[in-house]
Amino acid sequence: IATHPAPAEQEAPMANQKHLNLKSRYFIEKALDDGLSFKAIAAELDKDPTTISKEIRNHKVFEKTGIFSKSFNDCAHRKNCTATQICSFCTRSKNYHCGFCGKCIPLCPLYEKEVCPKLSKPPYVCNGCKQRRLCTLEKAFYKAHYSQKEYRLILSESRSGYNITEAELAHLDSIVTPLLKNGQSLHHICANHMDSILCSEKTLYQYVNDGLLSARNIDMPRKVRFRPRKGKKNQVKVDKSCRLGRTLADFQQFRLEHPDLPLVQLDSVVGVRGGAVLLTIHFVLPRLQLAFKRSANDSQSVIDIFNRLYWKLRPDIFMELFPLLLCDNGSEFSNPSAIEFDAEGNRRSHIFYCDAAAPGQKGACENNHEFIRRVIPKGTDIGQYSDGQILRMMSHINSYKRKELGDKSPYEMFKFLYGEKILKYFGLELIPGDEIILTPVLMKL
Repeated sequence: IATHPAPAEQEAPMANQKHLNLKSRYFIEKALDDGLSFKAIAAELDKDPTTISKEIRNHKVFEKTGIFSKSFNDCAHRKNCTATQICSFCTRSKNYHCGFCGKCIPLCPLYEKEVCPKLSKPPYVCNGCKQRRLCTLEKAFYKAHYSQKEYRLILSESRSGYNITEAELAHLDSIVTPLLKNGQSLHHICANHMDSILCSEKTLYQYVNDGLLSARNIDMPRKVRFRPRKGKKNQVKVDKSCRLGRTLADFQQFRLEHPDLPLVQLDSVVGVRGGAVLLTIHFVLPRLQLAFKRSANDSQSVIDIFNRLYWKLRPDIFMELFPLLLCDNGSEFSNPSAIEFDAEGNRRSHIFYCDAAAPGQKGACENNHEFIRRVIPKGTDIGQYSDGQILRMMSHINSYKRKELGDKSPYEMFKFLYGEKILKYFGLELIPGDEIILTPVLMKL
C-alpha cells in the first residue's frame, strides 16, 4: 500500500470532503489495476470501504473487446460451436466456424450470453484481472474520467428543476390560486397565510410565471402591465426575529430562574416528503409522548393543535402542563407568539429553540421517536393512517415500561403526576403489558 500514496489535496483534506474528486478517482483506477482491495483503497483515501464499492459499481463502463487473434464473442457455446455460414463474413469460407467470428451473434438462434462470474463479486471490474488478455467476454472497467463525467452530470441534474414535491405543490395551489383569482395580490396572500405557505413571495411569483400553479400571470393585472424588472433581494418566510430572546442560552437562563417548571419538547416525524407528518409533544419528566397527525408540515397546523388543546383542557390545566416548550428550528415552529399567547393576548407558555443541527439538545423527544419508527418505519406515508390509529399507537408506546422510570410506564407516571382524567382528554388508554405491539402489525389491526 505504501507504494500507492493518496493524491495530494490542495483545497482541503480528503476526510473533510463529502464527494470524491477527479484525483481520487484516478487513484482508485490505478489501485484497481494493481489489484488493491476496497479496504486498502479506502484507507488511503480516508473513506469507508462501502463508499469505494458503490463508486465502482455505479460508474463502471462495459466494453466488448476481443483478444489477439480472436474477436469479441460472449456466447456460452463459442468453444464447441460448429456452426458455419451464418453471416456474410463466414460464407467466404465453408470451413470457417462462426465461433471464431463473433459477428454472427445477432443472427445466431443458438446464442446464449455468458457473463463472467467474477463481475458479481469484488472488485466487480476487470481492471486488475490477470485473465483479461485471454478473455473474449464482455468486460467491465472502472475509468476515472468516465466516472467523473457521470458524477458531474448527475450532480447537475440533481440541482435543476424545482425543489418541491407534487403534494407540496398541490397544497400550495389550493391556497394561492383561489385567492389570486379573487383579485388578491401574492404579497397580500403571503402576509395573510404566512403559517401555511412554506416559500417566499419571490418563489411564488416564479411558480406562477412558470405555470406550476393553476393561476397564471393574467390573473395578476398589475404584473401583466409592467415590464420585466430586477427582483428584490429574496425574502425568507421564516421570521429571523423569532429566535431573539428564545435561544438555547436564554432557555438555560430561564430554567435557572424557574427550576420547578416542567419541560415539554416538540418535534415532527416525517413520513414521505410533502405528505402528512406527526407533531410530537414529549413530557420529559414522565416520558409521555403525544402525536398529532397534520396534513402539511406548516406552522398553522401546529398552532391549531395547541389552540385545540388550550380550550379542550381549559386554560389553567394547559398552563400547568405546557409552561415551558423546547423545539428545533423547523419552519413549523416559526411563529412562536401564536403558541405562547392565546387569541386575547394572554401568555400561556414560553417557547425556546435548540441550536441549529443539534437534536441532542432535546434528546428525550428524539429517543422516544424510536418507538414510533418501530411501528411506522421511515419512508411510510403517514397520511394513510387515521387519527384513531395514531392514538392507538401512542397508547401502546406510552404503556411500555421503562427502566429509567423504575419499570413503570409513562402512562402510569403521568397518571401519578397529573391524574388519569387528563390522559382521557388526550385519548390515551393503558394497554396490558402482554398485549403491547410495537411493530407495523399494530397499524393493520
